[in-house]
Formats: sequence, C-alpha cells, structure tokens
Amino acid sequence: MIPWHMSLTMRLCRPVLAATLMAVILALASPCFAGSSAPIPVNNPAAQQNSFIDLLALMSGHCKTLKVAGRTFACKTVAYAHGDKGRVNFAVAVDDPTDENHVVSFSGENGKRADDNSYELPIDRMLLNSKDRPRIDGLPVPAEQVSTGVCRQTGNFAAKKVKDVTCSATDSEGRSYELLFVSDGRPVSVRRIRQSAPSIQDPFK
Repeated sequence: MIPWHMSLTMRLCRPVLAATLMAVILALASPCFAGSSAPIPVNNPAAQQNSFIDLLALMSGHCKTLKVAGRTFACKTVAYAHGDKGRVNFAVAVDDPTDENHVVSFSGENGKRADDNSYELPIDRMLLNSKDRPRIDGLPVPAEQVSTGVCRQTGNFAAKKVKDVTCSATDSEGRSYELLFVSDGRPVSVRRIRQSAPSIQDPFK
C-alpha cells in the first residue's frame, strides 16, 4: 500500500493524480488470469489541470462485465476518486497477468445525486494505463482519450454501502468501454483527504 502522506499531499497535474489512484487500487487487487491487452493508441493531448484528491473510496466486489475497447477482461477492485476541482474517476484494476499496471478509468465532471441511493457521472474521457506508459516520480501516467458516456452508482452512500457501479462510454475513435461492478457487501473504505468546496456535489456526504 502506498503511504497516503506521500501520494496525496502534494499538488499534482490530473494525469499524475489519477496514476496515484491507480497505484493504490493495483496494490489492493487480487491477482487472477485474464486476457492480456496491447496498449490502446490515443490521439488526444492530456488536459492540464492542477488538482488535489479530496476523497477516495475503495469498493470490493467483482466485475460481471468489463470491456475495454471491445475486449473482455476480469477485475477485482473499483475505486472512486473525487478531486477538489470536481473531477471524478471510477478507476478499475484489470486482472491482466501480463501487465500489473493495466488500469482503466471512467472520468468526468458534474456528477449528481438523484437521491441517497443513486449517483450519476457524465463521462468525458477515458484514462488508460499500462506498463508501457511513461512515469513521473515512479508513477505511470495514463493516456487520456476524449469520450462520451455515463457511470451510475447505486447504494446508500452515507452508510458506505454500494450495491453496484455501471459505466458505458465510447471514445472519439469509436471504441467502447463497459463496466458492471457488483459489491460483495463489505463497507466502502472512504478516505476524506481534505474538505472540498461547497459547490462540488459529493456522493459520500
């Protein structure tokens, strides 16, 4: 496990911040076998935006569905990361025996709670990480691909109980990404790093 004071107390640009999250969930993911994947080419420059992670939630369970650019994989861990500027990532550690850094994240802004048991996040890009990505301070920096889609999370957030997470997105090259993650019933592990601005909707209040 990466020490929190080392990974979350310094100011980072968004790709590196996402890489920190990915390193955390990789440390928690149980190894198992699934199809390996070649790097997915991207054509979008990274959007630069300094941000802090102010809330991190780790969910245990399993993926009934995980498709990355049309290929099927297995996973173990899904993490929710909220940035103080409103950027949210649903990051998924992929069970890939050939690549311990294989992580995909559904990323977006302006997520909203319809009620205490539902949260919806519009997706505007996918963050794609692999062993072939460059590193900054030892952490892999994900490639970013402009995308459109949505993630929906159901459960009682205040009680730290999540039922499932579903995501669907299509990138600007026409590649599709799907997730259906089902909780195993264990409480969500929530780490509030710092207080965010009141204007940012937080599904774990």
